[in-house]
Amino acid sequence: MSKPIEGRMTAAGEGEIVVFLIGMRVNSFAALRSWWPVARAMPPMLAELSREEGSGLLGYQFLLGSPRVLYVVQYWDSKEKLLAYASAPDRQHRPAWAAFNRRLRAGKGKVGFWHETYVVPAGSYESVYVNMPEFGLGRATGVVPVARRGDRAADRLKVK
Repeated sequence: MSKPIEGRMTAAGEGEIVVFLIGMRVNSFAALRSWWPVARAMPPMLAELSREEGSGLLGYQFLLGSPRVLYVVQYWDSKEKLLAYASAPDRQHRPAWAAFNRRLRAGKGKVGFWHETYVVPAGSYESVYVNMPEFGLGRATGVVPVARRGDRAADRLKVK
């Protein structure tokens, strides 16, 4: 477990960021064969992306939304790289997506799936982390002291 960084920090990232949320909902805990393979599919994809320099994946965070909802917040450096990975025939995503679709058709609603993509222009996001280890966008891009970007959220967003 990472140690907290004392004081107020902000994410070091300055350019456009793509935030990709992807998750699943267990609709029937008893239907282990329907949802367990879905839950197991994401870690190998993230490992593949993390190993490849220039993949576009800056970082990610697994989160538990409720006992039924698991999701991953991913930070990418471009929507083009995210879409290229999703459609690449020789990468882990395509076979996992095909298997999921087969399972979805046969599973009669026992597992749910969702994703959302946000393209956030440079200067349109800010963050603050107080006495926290690197987390979220700060973990993906590194952190710098808040004072370098401005003490208030409005300063970091360059709001006049």
